[in-house]
Amino acid sequence: MSTPEQSEAEAAPAVPDAAGAPDMDAAPLAIVRGAPLLKLPEDLYIPPDALEVFLDAFEGPLDLLLYLIRRQNLDILDIPIAQITSQYMEYVELMKELRLELAAEYLVMAAMLCEIKSRMLLPRPETSEEEHADPRAELVRRLMEYERFKQAAQDLDGLPREGRDNFPVAAEVSSEHIRRIPPTVELGEVLAALRDVMRRADLFTSHRVERESLSLRERMSRVLALVQHGGFLPFEALFDVTEGRAGVVVSFLAILELVKAATLELVQAEAYAPIHVRLRSGEA
Repeated sequence: MSTPEQSEAEAAPAVPDAAGAPDMDAAPLAIVRGAPLLKLPEDLYIPPDALEVFLDAFEGPLDLLLYLIRRQNLDILDIPIAQITSQYMEYVELMKELRLELAAEYLVMAAMLCEIKSRMLLPRPETSEEEHADPRAELVRRLMEYERFKQAAQDLDGLPREGRDNFPVAAEVSSEHIRRIPPTVELGEVLAALRDVMRRADLFTSHRVERESLSLRERMSRVLALVQHGGFLPFEALFDVTEGRAGVVVSFLAILELVKAATLELVQAEAYAPIHVRLRSGEA
């Protein structure tokens, strides 16, 4: 019960500091929607059954009996009914206090245990010659059958399960055939290739003064002879750099004439790739 001083302290507003602002140094109790909560709301209500703690979860009376037997390392074929019944009733009483709706199915097993206990305590008639069956036999049979099914369920649960342990993977393969069209050979790239050849030809320039007879038609025949096999031939392979600048120019003019006459074809795999020369299909 709170005292009047405590009630006044709870009802009193927060004392502002010298600057007129409330004290923000205190740690907030929680952050609600981005705003700090410095004081619990007065209408806060927590129901008594909002939090439940389960130390042992049993799936039925047989599961509880099996747990009591295994915990004490008892022989399932020779169950001490008095000891097990006493422990079983303690658990049933606890369940009746916590959750009454779950104790109904356990009461049936409690009645069965009491019946078995009473049948074992009653004296047996000495005049009867036939052997009386053990009152615990039916209970033992049910416990052993339940234990086998429980172990089988655990073994099945341990197997890999699709969606929990394994996840199927599906990949779609496109049926469309992508046809790559090589880019056209631009004149600037042909001139760049010629410039590289000319630069290499300058290394073999001689200063001999002699009359050179260079025929364009003869050079065209030589170029056709080089590509006569029908395959691709690098552009640089059509030149003989040892002939000097004049020989390279004549060879280049011969190639241009053959391209103009649709006898040769310049091919390039992709942009800025090496240029190759081949005969056209009709000429081949």
